[in-house]
Amino acid sequence: MKAVYFICSNKQWGHVASKVWELLEAEGYFQKEAGFTFDGGKVYSYTDERGNEYYFAPSQIAICLDYDKYLPEMNKYFADFDMSAMVTWHEGANSPERVLTVHSLGDMNSGTYGPISPRFMHNLLRGYKAEKDKLGLEEFTVCTEATHWSGAHSDEADPTLLLKYNVPMVDIEVGSEEESWSNDTACLALARTLTHVFDDDGKKLHNILCVGGIHFDPNYAEAVFADWGENDCFGVSHILANQWLVSGEYENEKGFERACRCVDAIEGGIEAIFIHDKLKGCYKDLARKLGEKYNVPVLKHQKLRKPEELEL
Repeated sequence: MKAVYFICSNKQWGHVASKVWELLEAEGYFQKEAGFTFDGGKVYSYTDERGNEYYFAPSQIAICLDYDKYLPEMNKYFADFDMSAMVTWHEGANSPERVLTVHSLGDMNSGTYGPISPRFMHNLLRGYKAEKDKLGLEEFTVCTEATHWSGAHSDEADPTLLLKYNVPMVDIEVGSEEESWSNDTACLALARTLTHVFDDDGKKLHNILCVGGIHFDPNYAEAVFADWGENDCFGVSHILANQWLVSGEYENEKGFERACRCVDAIEGGIEAIFIHDKLKGCYKDLARKLGEKYNVPVLKHQKLRKPEELEL
C-alpha cells in the first residue's frame, strides 16, 4: 500500500511542518529520491519491511491554501495511492493546548466531504498515541476534531476542489499554541506516526457518524480509544459539529442532502449515528431521518461510554 504526506518544508512559513520535514530526514525516512518533484522540491520515499511505501512531498505553503494549484501534481503522481495527509499545525480561539490531532476533511456549509478511511484514520490516531507515550509526552493528548477544511478560510477557496482528489485524506497536526508548535518531541511523535498508517491492530471497526457537540468534543475523542469485547472498537471519522449544523442550516431539506453526502464519503459506510444530547430537536430529527435512510440506530452520545452494552 502507498501513502503520501504533503508537508510544507518552507521554514519561513507556518509552524510544525518544516520541523517535521527536518526530523523525517534526520530519522532516516528519506530513504531514496522518488525521481520527481512536487512544488519544485524533491519528493522522497520510504519503504517499510512489509513493502508499504510512504512518500513525502514538500510545498512552499500548506496545500489547502492553494489547492487549485496543487491538484494537477497531486493527481499526476499520487492519484492511485491508498491514503494521504497534510502535516500542519492547529490554532484557534479557545482551542486546547498540547494536543496531537487527526481530523477528516470537509466543508459543512457547502456540504462537501472528502473521502475518508476510518481504518487508516484509526491507525494514525492510535499510532500517534503510541508514539507520544513512548516519548513520554504525558502532558499531550491525542484527539480528533470536528470535520473541517482549512482551505475554507480563504475567501477564494472552492470547497468542491476537495472532490477532485479521490484519495482519502486527513490533516495531522500539533496544537494549539506556540509552545506546542515548537516542541521538538511533539513534532517527532508526529513524524514517526506517519509510517504507521498501515499498521493494522486487527480491531473490528464499527464505523459511526458523530453529530453535534463542540469542535474538540471529548466524547468523540475518547471513543477513538474505546475497546470492548474481544477486539471491537469505534471507527470515528466524520464529525458534524453543532456550530456548523447551525450555520449550514442543516435543519432544512438541503441540510439532509448534505448530511447524506457526508455518510456516503465514509469508506465502508456506518453502523450507527451518535448524537450529542444537547442538540436542538431539528438536528435530532435530521439524525433520525439519516438513521432511517441508512437503516442504522441513532443513539445518544452517552452510550459511547458503555460500548459493551451496544448491539452493533
